[in-house]
Amino acid sequence: MVFFVCALFLFHPDLKQQVAWNSALLVLAEAEIIMFVFCFLFVLYSVGSFLRSRKKEFGLLLLHGMTVRQLRKMVFLENMLIGAASLTTGILSGLLTAKLFLMAGSSLLGIEALQFHVTLSSILLTVIAFLLLFLVISLSTTMLLGSTRLIDLIQSGVKRDVKPKVSKISALLALVLLLASYALAATATASTVKVRMLPVTAMTIAGTYLFFTQGSIALLGFAKGKLALYWKKTHLVLISNLAYRMKDNARMLFLVTIISTVTFCAMGVFASINRLSGEFAMDHPSQIGYLAKEGNEEVEAHLSGISRELSERGISFRIEKADVIYVSVSSTSLASQPDMLPLIAFSDYRQLVVSAGFSFNEHSPSDSGALVLLSSQREKLLLQGRKPASYTLNSNGLQLHETGITEHVSIPEYLMPELGDGLEGTFSGLVVSDALFDKLEEGSKRETYYAFYTDTLEQTAGVGIGLTDNGKMAYEHSEPYAMTVSGTLYEIQRTTYGALLFLALLVGTVFFIAAGSFLYFRLYSDLEFDRRQYVTLSKLGVTRREMEKMVTWQLSLLFFLPIGLAMVHSMFAFIALQSYLFISIAWEAGAILASFCLVQVVYFWFIRARYLRNLQKADH
Repeated sequence: MVFFVCALFLFHPDLKQQVAWNSALLVLAEAEIIMFVFCFLFVLYSVGSFLRSRKKEFGLLLLHGMTVRQLRKMVFLENMLIGAASLTTGILSGLLTAKLFLMAGSSLLGIEALQFHVTLSSILLTVIAFLLLFLVISLSTTMLLGSTRLIDLIQSGVKRDVKPKVSKISALLALVLLLASYALAATATASTVKVRMLPVTAMTIAGTYLFFTQGSIALLGFAKGKLALYWKKTHLVLISNLAYRMKDNARMLFLVTIISTVTFCAMGVFASINRLSGEFAMDHPSQIGYLAKEGNEEVEAHLSGISRELSERGISFRIEKADVIYVSVSSTSLASQPDMLPLIAFSDYRQLVVSAGFSFNEHSPSDSGALVLLSSQREKLLLQGRKPASYTLNSNGLQLHETGITEHVSIPEYLMPELGDGLEGTFSGLVVSDALFDKLEEGSKRETYYAFYTDTLEQTAGVGIGLTDNGKMAYEHSEPYAMTVSGTLYEIQRTTYGALLFLALLVGTVFFIAAGSFLYFRLYSDLEFDRRQYVTLSKLGVTRREMEKMVTWQLSLLFFLPIGLAMVHSMFAFIALQSYLFISIAWEAGAILASFCLVQVVYFWFIRARYLRNLQKADH
């Protein structure tokens, strides 16, 4: 159903008319691929679980004369019938809920509500993709069935595995890896978060695996040593059962934890990034920016064309301009030395900031000092974390020293060369005093920046299509100018971020349902053994209420332990992410985790009720 709804967006004709169609198409196509791959793995796992739970039935059929070939043919036809039924149900459910999803998706994408429209392409894509999925899985039943020896099938689910063994060194290593990864994430800064990302992720995955395979069993072994706890009422059965459960389900619980962590992080990150669109105006103070490079002979024609287009749209505007000079650098303390260093005068910087409507409280640098010119607010934390650099100029040996960072972005990114690097932060140049600017101006390469200011940036969406590519013409291109149109860039960013959030919601929904279903399928596989145990304990005097209490505690630990650990993983991931962003994401991260926790509780009680009902069928 989710795959089909996403396909409706992918092939919707009205979406193709939007400014950000290309970015939305890329995101939606990625969503389809991710969902298909995950659905394939999920259905493969679920089919395998159901087949394992029916091994005794298959043994009885073989005992009564069915051949192995007939058995595999029967399982193949069953899987294809179930696949066809689920495919039909999914498409019909998608058609019933399509209008609601189209409205919600349009809202997230920031576009007008899309009309209900079903294309043949969306239906064909869903039908072909999932028929292929079920066909491949159904043909793989030989692998999923495992051994077809009669004795193995008849005795499946009868014998319990050997006593769980634990390695104290591995259990201790799990604790060390998790605590170390949390510490590294919590202490990450804007300059170190990228470097630490891969090792912290690897440590977290390894620590999580060792926790479930060794650490959890070690904790239960410790509980067994506390006789006052272990011998109290039904704790003997509960703790002993959990030790076997944790051993049998370690890999599944590890998988659920990692899937849940990815889901939480993806939805939290995209919900937070979506907030960045509210900070867009800070990075694009001018609604249209135009930088005329040296020797540009078309500048007057371009500027008059932009002005004429704005006037034809009835948009009032004003123009400011500022000179940019380039000085040659002989040496610098920066890790990456620029050949040419862009400079603007402090008075021009102040005029651009004031014209954009920002309050201005900065002071001019000294004659040998300079302010780092921000290219984007997201770079501020990185730039603040690095050591201030100094520059020696070729022309007169003059030295410039960074004395601070500008509070505002005066010239949008893409319009000037990108200086610095991804680890220490990128910037557009330096702001120097007017006296120093006048001194260096003579003989330097000169470019001119023109800033168009309008009432709102949304008005300019689509302006200058012939001069830009999706709202920008970056400085690095071979054109004699660089240009940005904030309205177009904002429309693309808003649609892209909305599409990413929509992707996270769709994929997160599939992941979330699958994570809970993995546990239910695993419980279903052990249902026959649990029923026999339930009957035996009933004969020993364990009441139905005590049995339900034991089952609830057992299920809650198996259900909430991976989810709880995933939330802890996600919380530290959000802390690390916060060190990289210049806006707070605490509210979005908290809301995502709280929402998942609430839904998870409801999901748990649903699974608990179904499992108890199936378990108590042993009474009849």
